[in-house]
Amino acid sequence: MHLLNTFVVRTLPLVPQRIVRYFAGRYIAGEILDDAIRCVRQINKEGACATLDVLGEDVIREEEAMKSRERSIEVLRAITRERIDSNLSIKLTSLGLKLSKELCTHNTREILKAAAEENIFVRFDMEDSSCTTDTIDIFRTLHKEFSNCGIVLQAYLYRTEHDARALMAEGMKNFRLCKGIYKEPASIAYQKRDEVQRNFLKVLRVMFEGKAYVGIATHDSVLVDGAKAMVEEFGLRKNEYEFQMLLGVCPELRKALVNEGHKVRLYVPFGESWYAYSMRRFKENPEIAGYVARAVFMRNK
Repeated sequence: MHLLNTFVVRTLPLVPQRIVRYFAGRYIAGEILDDAIRCVRQINKEGACATLDVLGEDVIREEEAMKSRERSIEVLRAITRERIDSNLSIKLTSLGLKLSKELCTHNTREILKAAAEENIFVRFDMEDSSCTTDTIDIFRTLHKEFSNCGIVLQAYLYRTEHDARALMAEGMKNFRLCKGIYKEPASIAYQKRDEVQRNFLKVLRVMFEGKAYVGIATHDSVLVDGAKAMVEEFGLRKNEYEFQMLLGVCPELRKALVNEGHKVRLYVPFGESWYAYSMRRFKENPEIAGYVARAVFMRNK
């Protein structure tokens, strides 16, 4: 299966973009904000909420970072105007992190100001390990000014338990916990699925023990079952945690969780950079490419 996944990744650049766009349509809301609004409205009708993400990370010019900031603020205004149940996720490399921390901090602060005005929550996404420390640093700085924000931590990194404990000790207790998608070396990250699963559940327990609100971000049935058992063990109410999933992935699991009364939030990416986003994700983790290919095949049988 690994060879098949790798083959899919290597051949995708040869496929016309319009065909890739068709395949990616299940996982990306569209190219413009109106597409995303329609998608979230449908998600809300189905009993789930959303977090919107404007695609376009790793910007290389300051003006691009400024445009990314304004697009995020536009999303915040639209959430209020359209009365949809959604928050906002941001990637700091889209806001100038690779250019300078000062620029990125300024842009992120402006987004948080607008979000506070609209009473909307903002999630700091986590990117590859080269960004982890800077992302946490900026989050620490801005959380002192704004309470309407939380951060993502990745269970496959060895450092994550320490990061969770340190942030909670400083009063930051709103997390999205995910496995992690980026390819990282064995020197800093668990490589085996069962190792990542064990650390995910270990860190989740640490977060629950620290009275944190956790977005349990997974499609892994082992982790979903483990999380549900832990929720019951801690006696958590339905407003004290949520499950989070990617748009278009495991819709039956999402429906089951909603039907069981759990709060479920879908990650909804959109924007003109859909192609780069899709290709980057495939290259970072060939298993995702294989999964998408299989999902497309099943959908078109």
